[in-house]
Amino acid sequence: MADTRFDADVCLLLEGTYPYVAGGVSTWIHDLIRAQSHLTFHIVCILPLPADRPLKYELPPNVVGVSDIYLHAMPAGRFWVPGSAALLKRIGPALAGIHRGGGLDDLRTLVEAIGPQRDRLGRRVLINSRAAWQTLLDMYEATMPAASFLDYFWSWRGLVGGLLACLLAPLPRAACYHAVSTGYAGILATRAKLETNRPVLLTEHGIYTNERRIEINMADWLFSGASQGLAVDGPRNDLRDVWINTFVSYSRATYAACDRILTLYGGNQLLQLEDGADPARMRIVPNGIDVERYAALQRRPHARPTIALIGRVVPIKDVKTYLRACGILRRAVPDLRALVMGPTDEDEDYYEECLQIVDMLDLRDTVEFTGRVRIDDWFPEIDVIVLTSISEAQPLVILEAGAAGIPTVATDVGACREMIEGQPGEDPPLGHGGAVTALSNPRATAEALVHLLSDTGWRHACGEAIRARTRAIYNKAVIDAIYRDLYAEAVASPPTRIDTLPVTRPEKETV
Repeated sequence: MADTRFDADVCLLLEGTYPYVAGGVSTWIHDLIRAQSHLTFHIVCILPLPADRPLKYELPPNVVGVSDIYLHAMPAGRFWVPGSAALLKRIGPALAGIHRGGGLDDLRTLVEAIGPQRDRLGRRVLINSRAAWQTLLDMYEATMPAASFLDYFWSWRGLVGGLLACLLAPLPRAACYHAVSTGYAGILATRAKLETNRPVLLTEHGIYTNERRIEINMADWLFSGASQGLAVDGPRNDLRDVWINTFVSYSRATYAACDRILTLYGGNQLLQLEDGADPARMRIVPNGIDVERYAALQRRPHARPTIALIGRVVPIKDVKTYLRACGILRRAVPDLRALVMGPTDEDEDYYEECLQIVDMLDLRDTVEFTGRVRIDDWFPEIDVIVLTSISEAQPLVILEAGAAGIPTVATDVGACREMIEGQPGEDPPLGHGGAVTALSNPRATAEALVHLLSDTGWRHACGEAIRARTRAIYNKAVIDAIYRDLYAEAVASPPTRIDTLPVTRPEKETV
């Protein structure tokens, strides 16, 4: 760093990913840092609780710092802080507004109230004090008076505790800030803009609010609010709505605070616009990969038709649908080899349920869980990649496999269809790079795989089509240059307040 005002050129704001968790987004972050070797990076990792977490990646030399923030381990702070009762009374309406889907104004109130006393405040005053208890009661009466108070109490502590932990944590000094999601990383991005006026970038792979909606609606630990009974009018009180509205608030605040709002494909932009993103700050920059690295892999002879799901063994990847598809597929392809390649320790209960399905369908000789692997070593023996996810953005694995000439069968989520079938008006049309199926449909997945595995000519044509599309559109060298220019602009920019952010013409990157 030539400028001693800053700890780093770029502060990356990350939630639950790099460098402690392996996956597509983490790999993207790792490659981004390495590609911008002329810049220094400080990484802020948002995690649930302190734990002994080994690094899943070797940090590049231009990473000059790593800070961890724990959502459920807020600093204790002092037992008493002058004016704390008035402070809690001031922030109560803003917290309630966030739980109702507010946005920047509510978060600004919290930042301005907490900032001057950040070094003294903590859970003793903000969560466990008598004034905090009164704030909780006021919010309960204002938002969900008919709901179970016990359920609301624990939701309040979880949501408010996580938010305040982000507002209390030290924030590195950086020439610019870059969040790789909204949510809690978005809170830090918004806070960085409000406190420093430095440029803030946002790159969304998947849309955070959409993914949280899926998880919240699937959560068996989160109970609905009070029933309406025989009432036929009035709003339905539901704790799930409180959680969803809160994350919508964070997205709205983040979009208002960011100088640049980047995402991978047009479908994501529609969701960003729904939550208030300014079209003038939006831009599409797709994922890119090292095409030549994967194109150089040589196929190896293998005795059994081989498919692979490459991803974490977690519910959002819907590994269970993949396993059920394998059970159907094996009737047509008896010597099938089906791999599940990715970490199994992120949701051990879900992994155990997957193993039970393997046993129930008698797939022990068919399915193999490999754990985390180096995919270069496995691609030469894989015939088709399978993704049965219920939510994705622009999965790198489709591009990596595509560069190696391997077609994909994927669910119709995120950018999967445009990667496999091409964008409308593709010139020249390159053809299908596999097949797209409906969500949670093991039969459709199996039928698409039967076609690819039984028709060698079709599988080869699909492999060549997606190889050509990957080379033409998703070349990492071009994407790296785009981010190099974005960072250069941000690092060199003067401080700019949120209310004076420049309005520029919307951009859509075509590469």
